Amino acid sequence: MMYEISKEPIDIQAVIDKVVKRNAGAITTFIGTVRELTKGKKTLYLIYEAYEAMAVKKLAQIGQEIEQRWEGSCVAITHRVGRLDITDVAVVIAVSTPHRADAYDANRYAIERIKEIVPIWKKEHWEEGEAWIGNQLETVTYPSGKPEEGDLHE
Repeated sequence: MMYEISKEPIDIQAVIDKVVKRNAGAITTFIGTVRELTKGKKTLYLIYEAYEAMAVKKLAQIGQEIEQRWEGSCVAITHRVGRLDITDVAVVIAVSTPHRADAYDANRYAIERIKEIVPIWKKEHWEEGEAWIGNQLETVTYPSGKPEEGDLHE
């Protein structure tokens, strides 16, 4: 599978291997990790949750957008859910293209689109408390703090 939500640690090389192609002159990767400090707050750990069926569809949509925009591209994305500690890998994006500039551009596009449209949320646990966060652009909020399946639409 090119687009996955995983409860287990991500095998970075396995994601890269999915995009190795004979006509690829470049492969770029983005590896998103859990950082300790966010806006001056010390993070202890994160809990990621996803509406998995929709998340996989949206990851595939991003891959299709990239393949249409950058000729000859191939994309694989895996995002982890569950408890992640500091330095754990949360997301791996691998993009191959015939030329390096396209691989860089497409990979950047992928992470920005994930933050815009993929139904994945994280609960940040700090020394002083915790909070559910929608996407990183904070354009998705729900009164209950996190969505129910019926809250999401394609």
